Amino acid sequence: MRTRPLLALMLGALLASSVLAEDLATFKLVARDGTFDPAVVQVPAGKRFRIEVSNQGKSAIEFESRDLKQEKVIPPGKTALVTINALKPGEYRFFDEFHEKTGQGKVVAK
Repeated sequence: MRTRPLLALMLGALLASSVLAEDLATFKLVARDGTFDPAVVQVPAGKRFRIEVSNQGKSAIEFESRDLKQEKVIPPGKTALVTINALKPGEYRFFDEFHEKTGQGKVVAK
């Protein structure tokens, strides 16, 4: 029967895609009451990556970046993963929309 080889091929593709997703570099970012630490995240240009945003503050934040095309509300005490597509070399601004005056940062792709 042809069903088994096709099923095996589909399962292999699914496993391969999940392994590739796990191989993404992850950069940690901590949000605390209107500030980001670190304020500058350096990443390799031309490669997809993830930013793990941990909200250690007392109120919700909204990680937002028009440059990176990302927007995510993160409650206090929670962590979220944001996957970013490969970037050209340059600087990409992000901010906490709920604390926009102080919650500023950037991703630098080199």
